[in-house]
Amino acid sequence: MVLQSPTKCANRIILLGASNLTLSLRLVIHLMQQRFGGPSEILTAVGHGRAYGVFSQALGRGLPGIADCGLWAQLTAAEPRPTFALLTDIGNDILFGVVPERILRAVEWCITRLQQQSAQIVVTNLPMTSIERLSEWRYTFFRAVFYPSSRMSRDETMHCARAVHAGLLEMASRLHFTLYEPEPHWFGMDGIHVNYWQRKAFYRDVLQQFPLPIGKPVSIEAEQEFLLTWQRRPEFAYKTVLGREVYCQQPSGQLADGSSVCKC
Repeated sequence: MVLQSPTKCANRIILLGASNLTLSLRLVIHLMQQRFGGPSEILTAVGHGRAYGVFSQALGRGLPGIADCGLWAQLTAAEPRPTFALLTDIGNDILFGVVPERILRAVEWCITRLQQQSAQIVVTNLPMTSIERLSEWRYTFFRAVFYPSSRMSRDETMHCARAVHAGLLEMASRLHFTLYEPEPHWFGMDGIHVNYWQRKAFYRDVLQQFPLPIGKPVSIEAEQEFLLTWQRRPEFAYKTVLGREVYCQQPSGQLADGSSVCKC
């Protein structure tokens, strides 16, 4: 089933990330629409274990790198409208053995394509303080849980993470996008996943980095209830399941306000 886009979209929302964004997808869309209005055309490239520059697998399911997925062809073909893009969860590529330079090239490619669409862009940097607080045993434990095939040492991972963090700082200065530096108190024991009960506060803090639309008053977001519900949950446009390719036409998801959702 292919869902029809709303007859009138107020804007376009683009969300790129991995597990944090996957777990909070509906919440982030809701908060962004509180800030920018809706209904929206929503393009996402998310998924547990998702990487920016390489094909990745988690629990038997494989997904293309964010820079290589079908979102970009859809964006090129889409009609112009106000566009707001959030890029987060950068760094999964490290534990897949990808060198920092290649990770940064993939992220920069995404940002350049978004800037060609005049998108307002916010990128979250790696949470280096919370990552560096990981002891040897905690690092080894969570590496085995989330990246069972990885054999990278803690020192190797920290070296690469620092290089990606510094590279994003340089890139933000050069390409003029907003880079958000997350505080360590948002994250749990693994150093990379946002604490469940702090997700709403965390993403509200991140999204405040986007300037408010001209003429829009500051809302009382903290007092509003979570109202958005799925009429149809989105499915991946392309994935592999135990090596078998699975396709789904897009947009595959729809929210109660009529927003269409593509999951690339």
